[in-house]
Amino acid sequence: MSLRALTISNFTEKSMTTSHYDVIILGSGAGGGTLAHKLAPTGKKILILERGGYVPREKDNWNPRAVNLDGKYQTKEKWHDKDGNELHPHTNYYVGGNTKFFGAALFRLRKEDFGEIRHHGGISPAWPISYDDMEPYYTEAERLYQVHGNRGEDPTEPPARSCYPHPAVSHEPRIQQLSDDFASLGLQPFHTPLGVMLDEKNSHISKCIRCGTCDGFPCLVSAKSDAQVCAVDPALQHSNVTLMTGAYVERLKTDASGRTVNRIIANHNGVREELSADFVVASCGAINSAALLLRSANDKHPRGLANSSDTVGRHYMGHVNSVLMALSKCPNPTIFQKSLSLNDFYFGAAGWAYPMGHISFVGKLDGETLKSGAPALTPNWTLDLMAKHSLDFWLTSEDLPDPNNRVTVDAEGGIVLSYKPNNEEGHKRLIAKLKELIQQQTKCKVHGHECHEGLFSRNLFVGQRIPLAGVAHQVGTVRFGNDAKSSALDENCKAHDLDNLYVVDGSFFVSSGAVNPALTIMANALRVGQHLIERMK
Repeated sequence: MSLRALTISNFTEKSMTTSHYDVIILGSGAGGGTLAHKLAPTGKKILILERGGYVPREKDNWNPRAVNLDGKYQTKEKWHDKDGNELHPHTNYYVGGNTKFFGAALFRLRKEDFGEIRHHGGISPAWPISYDDMEPYYTEAERLYQVHGNRGEDPTEPPARSCYPHPAVSHEPRIQQLSDDFASLGLQPFHTPLGVMLDEKNSHISKCIRCGTCDGFPCLVSAKSDAQVCAVDPALQHSNVTLMTGAYVERLKTDASGRTVNRIIANHNGVREELSADFVVASCGAINSAALLLRSANDKHPRGLANSSDTVGRHYMGHVNSVLMALSKCPNPTIFQKSLSLNDFYFGAAGWAYPMGHISFVGKLDGETLKSGAPALTPNWTLDLMAKHSLDFWLTSEDLPDPNNRVTVDAEGGIVLSYKPNNEEGHKRLIAKLKELIQQQTKCKVHGHECHEGLFSRNLFVGQRIPLAGVAHQVGTVRFGNDAKSSALDENCKAHDLDNLYVVDGSFFVSSGAVNPALTIMANALRVGQHLIERMK
């Protein structure tokens, strides 16, 4: 962390001399951190509350065993599913939020994703704003988070007013070969838009070293475009912005009218703090923001804050995701393999009129990471060998908003997550499409077409899907809309029921699309930030 950020963090933990602010932001991730950056130049007094601290910079940042097998940086708190079974959520509470560990794939939603789309499993509803409303903020977010990419390659790409701010991350030879194979089949593979600070023309001064420990790892050299590095730390260079770490917000209280949040009750390293602000912005992540609003129920809001519509916590979405390994007899020496994506089946294919989803890559898998899904007696050499001979795909399909897929809180305020997968047929067909494509790869010079061994689940011995505890793409629990009877937030992400409460994490999503939600959360935070700037004039 920077010396400036360290000084502020230490100061705030010892002596908070001010309890009222113009804006208090709860959370410092893709939404909250970005909003703080947007508001910092206004001179308004801004406080960021973060329940965690900074990710410690240490060798374990890049240790697959520590990160993936031991879960060193994951929260140790326990949630429950609808049947009362314990969940150990794969989420992280640090400055920068989950962006400290994300894979840095920064996609815009497709223009069509903002409208109503018919899926095999039902309807993906329209948003209250259009892609054109969001476009300038996507452009601003791509600049802020230093996105690398090439316009015009992705067949589903929405219109953009400018090029990516940085050139695409190049493919390593094995990935380039696969891209060429896909193109020879009439497909349109493209370079994944990535938030990494890589300068391939001047590698001697590049912050990013193109390592194999990016996706799912914190960046030891601060070269990943996460919210701490790109947004929070720069915001803290402004004297009007303060960060309080170790601050868990227990509840929000309102005035007698119920229209204004007038107190924030936080546990700050074991000490109760009462804070207030003209504007309060929840950005705790879609699950925790919903839980906070539900915990904050009072006489005026008996079902929870912003919940006269009974939608808070409902419509939870997290995508239908799979990690699949394509094994071959020849090794895959790729170090950074997240450079390639395929969207040819995003909206369907010949003979199937419904959306399927998105194909891309995870970070290169290794034997230590594979242990998390293998039986205890599996030999290490087997897993290491598999990892060295695999292409490691990430497949994402859209899940649909279901009011029964929801976040609730138990009597102690603990999180209960209820989720039943839906719209799965498109995902099954997407997997089948990938299997077909892998079988049609160029004939290997050594092994011929026999080089390809098959397509397997990453959790090879326990099933194919990302489990319920994998909540990286959490969205939808405090949806926005024009009708206060069917949504919790208005189009500016202000609560219908309150005058000074906003939500800027993934909660506001009406539908999930089939790409990583991070850039949309960032862009929306910039959009809401502009609204708040106008409102504070």
